[in-house]
Amino acid sequence: MSKRDFYEILEVSKDASPEELKKAYRKQAIRFHPDKNPGKKDAEEKFKEAAEAYEVLSDPNKRQRYDQYGHAGMGNGGYGGGGMNMEDIFSHFGDIFGGGGGNDPFSSFFGGGGRRGKTVNRGSNLRVKVKLTLEEIANGVEKKIKVNKYLSCKTCKGTGAKGGSSFTTCSTCKGSGHVSRVASTFLGQMQTTQTCPNCGGEGQIITDKCTDCAGNGVVKGEEVISIRIPAGVSEGMQLSMSGNGNAAARSGIAGDLLIQIEEIRHERFERDGNNLLYEHYITFTEAALGSSAEIPTIEGKVKIKIDPGTQSGKVLRLRGKGLSSINGYEGKGDLLISIIIWTPKTLTKEERQMLEKLGNSDNFKPSQEPRDKNIFSRMKDLFEQ
Repeated sequence: MSKRDFYEILEVSKDASPEELKKAYRKQAIRFHPDKNPGKKDAEEKFKEAAEAYEVLSDPNKRQRYDQYGHAGMGNGGYGGGGMNMEDIFSHFGDIFGGGGGNDPFSSFFGGGGRRGKTVNRGSNLRVKVKLTLEEIANGVEKKIKVNKYLSCKTCKGTGAKGGSSFTTCSTCKGSGHVSRVASTFLGQMQTTQTCPNCGGEGQIITDKCTDCAGNGVVKGEEVISIRIPAGVSEGMQLSMSGNGNAAARSGIAGDLLIQIEEIRHERFERDGNNLLYEHYITFTEAALGSSAEIPTIEGKVKIKIDPGTQSGKVLRLRGKGLSSINGYEGKGDLLISIIIWTPKTLTKEERQMLEKLGNSDNFKPSQEPRDKNIFSRMKDLFEQ
């Protein structure tokens, strides 16, 4: 939906507390509420925009992901918190709008709460873990997983009623899903609106329940779900697939499927953000004389040149041979190759004699230059670039 900064939308700082977020969202919701701005499409869009921002920032996991990756971390194609409609907003944030049996601030503010409709049931979220190889993370992958969950009852099509149509209008609320009462207070006559206690806010009563789901509209079962994982995800990141969680009672809104990423350790590479780290061993003669070598990358082998006189610990950088950032917004990382000179553990008599002879040459004696005490900090900076 929106690409504006969520903190900017709610007009709060990035260290805003949950209470400050809630207060800011309520302020924006009242300001752009459709009942206060009839016929104004831009106000309705800003109302939805504020709801999307609050939906992300009020959730600690989503907020952490947004702070780290921005809108890219919210994903696309079914991932993230966008695409909310009015029904979703009032269902999600009933506590702020006064839903679920409490007083409705919008009812008194706007004179009746025309937007307050019947209660819409919502299914619970499901959480699964998906293990990925480094190659799958580099390229993105589609996974099919089998999930045990609540499914919509096929017999009654999720309605909970036998035949799908055994309903009668609730006599208490006359089908509206809520009841109103007027109370006298020191401020005068105050009207409050509450969820109908007879039908639970649904506006209708089932007269003949479906025997397969006992009137709930959902049954336990299994479903194979196809999950598209974008390139560049990392350990601990959580993605969300809207509407793929547990089905809701009586044709309500299904919950979300939350996918937590786990990385399988690679046998050759270490990951440092979007960079890949690799150790390449060479012989003493290769280091002294120079050589070339084939180096594995996540995309295949590449050839590198090792200059004569290369010292152990030297780091070579292959730009763009690392991992893509999530959704490619920040380009690709690099492959950092640490050169390590291999020292043989056993020598023949002839080899020892040759090395002893070479060891007497000034060219084979270590440099007496002062040690660079900043080498480790420079190495750390290099890996963090």
